[in-house]
Amino acid sequence: MRTDGRGAHEPRPMRCETGFNRYAEGSCVFSMGHTRVHCTASISEDVPRWRKESGAGWITAEYRMLPRSTNTRTNREGDRLKGRTAEIQRLVGRSLRAAVDLEALGPRVITLDCDVLQADGGTRTASVNGGFVALLLALQGLVDAGDLPRLPLRHRVVAMSVGIVGGDAMADLCYEEDVSAEVDMNLVMTANGAWVELQGTAEGEPFPSEQLQGMLEAGQASKGAVLEAQDSILRGMTLP
Repeated sequence: MRTDGRGAHEPRPMRCETGFNRYAEGSCVFSMGHTRVHCTASISEDVPRWRKESGAGWITAEYRMLPRSTNTRTNREGDRLKGRTAEIQRLVGRSLRAAVDLEALGPRVITLDCDVLQADGGTRTASVNGGFVALLLALQGLVDAGDLPRLPLRHRVVAMSVGIVGGDAMADLCYEEDVSAEVDMNLVMTANGAWVELQGTAEGEPFPSEQLQGMLEAGQASKGAVLEAQDSILRGMTLP
């Protein structure tokens, strides 16, 4: 039995709420249990100098934990990012770039800002899931304005944390499970089950292939809940 009574492959309740930022081209708050992340997408009609000659666009991301997103206040991060913060925002950026045809996007940059309002495990996966929604809303705005002929999508991406807790493979770890996990892993996958990124670490003893397979199966079994939460917002869009 898990700390909150869920089954091993059962994710926490999920919710996606849009329209939290009236100025951003796309915005939402994505919740996975008690973890809540505010995601905004901002479009710039310019690209980095190293990207100009390609004619293609770029997707990038920034991630921050707000000072009271945890049970004690943490200081705001400035330009000198903690290693964990830099790692997470690179993961979010890579994951969302995998979703988009950057050539079809054209010479523009979309920046995803993912700010953790409340943390209870799985903040990076919630950032990917909410970031995808904010990204799609921004892209749909370009289509509606006639700036793009279609949504420049290659894949629909979802993310899920998994781990080995008490010898068992579990999906969508809350904080209490995450801190006691023997193995901690974050999965990013497409809607049809192909892998975008697998990021995992043994916290103590190395883990066998059987446990790796168990975690991958847990992630695949639970991805439908993310798709369902996103579907409530993305109905009517032509998605891959």
